[in-house]
Amino acid sequence: MLPLALYIEHTLLKPDATFDDISKHCLQANEFKFIGVCINPSWLELAHKILIPEIKRVTVIGFPLGATSSEAKAAETKWCVEAGADEIDMVLSIGQFKSNLFSYVREDIKAVVQAAKNKPVKVIIETGLLTKTEIATASGLVIESGAQYVKTCTGFSPGQATPEDIALIRHTVGAKALIKASGGIRTPEAALALIQAGANRLGTSQGPALCAGQKVGPAGAGY
Repeated sequence: MLPLALYIEHTLLKPDATFDDISKHCLQANEFKFIGVCINPSWLELAHKILIPEIKRVTVIGFPLGATSSEAKAAETKWCVEAGADEIDMVLSIGQFKSNLFSYVREDIKAVVQAAKNKPVKVIIETGLLTKTEIATASGLVIESGAQYVKTCTGFSPGQATPEDIALIRHTVGAKALIKASGGIRTPEAALALIQAGANRLGTSQGPALCAGQKVGPAGAGY
């Protein structure tokens, strides 16, 4: 298994994160050599100035509700790619999904995939709002729509990443998609369990503590 840092997308999506907070976050990523930093779109330029080249700049689309229009998500994605985003994490159109409007959901994801211009797209399916059957169905839609990753949670709704959900997603997608576990990862043991269940990436704000072998308290909204 790779070192834990190479699974971690160091995440800071809190609405009150300041210039200094984001700067510190990026400097931590440089220090620990995390695989990426996940931030809101408005901070992409700052991240570009601070991060060393090998660290991916990841940003979020339609976040955190997934309820904006497909056109708005595509436009936001286009802007983010032009601003230097390396990867895109979009939120599933959850209301449409729960209404069984699967064609809408597919086209919504496809709009972002197309706008991303070959940048990897992760689809946040918000597992805490779904049944096990719905998790499998949503994961299948991600594959059908051409996105590269299924991602568990935004960190702003109920639920968190669990090995059981990761295993279910892996069983559903097989080798056709990668998996990003995010939400509530607070111990090194939990991180390892998610990786062993099939996660390829971990989204967490607690990367430095986890890499130091420390248990951390509740992270609150934004992982």
